Amino acid sequence: MNLQKVQLANGVSLAYFERPGGEEVIMLVHGNMTSSKHWDVLIDKLDAKYKVYAVDLRGFGESTYHTRVKGIKDFSDDLKGLVDAIELKHFHLIGWSTGGAICMQFVADYPGYCEKLVLLASASTRGYPFYGSNIDGTPNLEQRFQTIEEIENDPVKTIPMQGLYDTNNKAGLKAVWNAVIYTHNQPKEEDYDAYVDDMLTQRNLADVYHALNTFNISALDNEAAKGTNQAKDITIPVLILRGDRDYVVTEDMTQEIVADLGENATYVPLINCGHSPLIDDLEQLTSRIENFISKENER
Repeated sequence: MNLQKVQLANGVSLAYFERPGGEEVIMLVHGNMTSSKHWDVLIDKLDAKYKVYAVDLRGFGESTYHTRVKGIKDFSDDLKGLVDAIELKHFHLIGWSTGGAICMQFVADYPGYCEKLVLLASASTRGYPFYGSNIDGTPNLEQRFQTIEEIENDPVKTIPMQGLYDTNNKAGLKAVWNAVIYTHNQPKEEDYDAYVDDMLTQRNLADVYHALNTFNISALDNEAAKGTNQAKDITIPVLILRGDRDYVVTEDMTQEIVADLGENATYVPLINCGHSPLIDDLEQLTSRIENFISKENER
């Protein structure tokens, strides 16, 4: 994938991929431990009538990371900078995992740009909680972290994962993904190796954990963040997709999105899929996306 780059007013240089197509535009926003590279199979599969963009978020892929993100809004504001730089006025957004939170924040903050929103295995409107751990390593649901320092020093999740990055441990990263994400199907070996090489470009792991933990656009406060009540500002059609055996995003988290977005949202479980429906069932995923986007606007 040949990436183009754009310099934003805030000093961030964002890399992005552009696939030629028709007048209808889709922007793809990746999640944690990935980049635009991980969208490759969907980009190839989407109908040629769509013009497709895929961004490398700040601190991922070929984008810069001079200034640390403090929250999901930093990512969504970067996305606005990209949209303005390439002069996009109307488009559809697809956000995967962390990318779902970023897209929701974008739509809430910047009405009039996004026509339809697809949330794929998305973090909740109430964030993705980061808990401390019990002695046996299980999450301590009474101890939700609140600061970046707590997350950086977490001995169970952050420190071991950061260690895999710091030591360039590709086998370790594959073991994690096989246990949690590629639990059913795996990419072709050549693609998998390229994905892992891409994972190692990430420079902001703890920051992303913290941004997810403190994201909350619901009307409810939680231990890590007060609700901004911006979910009500998302008034466009939303398709919520989650694999029925996703080990990363729970059904409860997805139901939080359903509750907070209300009648604008439609929830469709993806059958026999995990956290990466792109690898588990690309046909089912693409069909759901294209049917939703091509359908006449309905409320």
